[in-house]
Amino acid sequence: MIRYSVLDLAPIAQGQDATAAFANSRSLAQHAEKLGYHRFWLAEHHNMPGIASAATAVVIGHVAAGTSTIRVGSGGIMLPNHAPLMVAEQFGTLNALFPGRIDLGLGRAPGTDMRTARALRRNLSGEADSFPQDVVELQQWFAPVQPGQPVRAVPGGGMEIPIWLLGSSLYSAQLAAALGLPFAFASHFAPQAMGQALEIYREGFRPSAMLDKPYSMAAMNVFAAETDAEGQRLFTSLQQQFLNLRRGTPGLLPPPAEDVAALQREAEWAGVGRSLSCSAVGSPATVRAGIEAFLAETQVDELMLTGQIFDHEARLRSFSIAAEICRDLAAVKEAA
Repeated sequence: MIRYSVLDLAPIAQGQDATAAFANSRSLAQHAEKLGYHRFWLAEHHNMPGIASAATAVVIGHVAAGTSTIRVGSGGIMLPNHAPLMVAEQFGTLNALFPGRIDLGLGRAPGTDMRTARALRRNLSGEADSFPQDVVELQQWFAPVQPGQPVRAVPGGGMEIPIWLLGSSLYSAQLAAALGLPFAFASHFAPQAMGQALEIYREGFRPSAMLDKPYSMAAMNVFAAETDAEGQRLFTSLQQQFLNLRRGTPGLLPPPAEDVAALQREAEWAGVGRSLSCSAVGSPATVRAGIEAFLAETQVDELMLTGQIFDHEARLRSFSIAAEICRDLAAVKEAA
């Protein structure tokens, strides 16, 4: 049965602040838990006024403390921003607090602009990419502590915390296959290489102690409402946010645009459409058709849904509709 999960960016909507965003994230996670979603992931972004989850491990703790069964994790931690030992300690701490419920998804990008990346003290000297070495080092910090080991992750050593590799290109797909790790593709904002990346991952996969066969996930945007028109109206918040991002002026999540035609006259509109092409938007029937088509195209083991919806109640309703669709699709598949 296909699992379905949630990716949350802890959106800060216009007229709100980070405190409200964190309350909404916990509320959404509690809602998702009741609806049967398998995991709830938060993403690391920096210098983004509309995204509150920069201190991702801290927000994971906040969400996990407000839930009891759903898996909570990162989608992802941008590993080049951090020393692997510090990540091991943070997620070892989370796993000690919430045993068996923590996931660690890792990304290779900085999750921000280059000026902010420098402020994060990343190594930008142009040396060879150390991401593969950092992933392997992080795995070693989670390995059982050896007698006389001079440095250890406390807590962290000896803990079984699932590590995922995330990506929007072929690089992480190749690395996840080589290391025998589960792989998640960021098709909700960068779908261009999705098919090729999933194919490379599956064909190149080498079994590991963690995973004996490939396990893939792909993300898509879902804006579900009672009608197609309402779903499209809700979707304009994300479209406006992407327009602002492409202009280099990221901001708070805006309310839905009442004049969609005016948006569509913007020169950057075609680029926004390409970035958000993996989206199911509209009534339950329309969203179901979109999800079915996406699953048929990707053949993933797990579906991750995200939705930057301005109104929190509308967001909860959208994920309710999506969960009902996913449950029904799973039942149909099981009966076939």
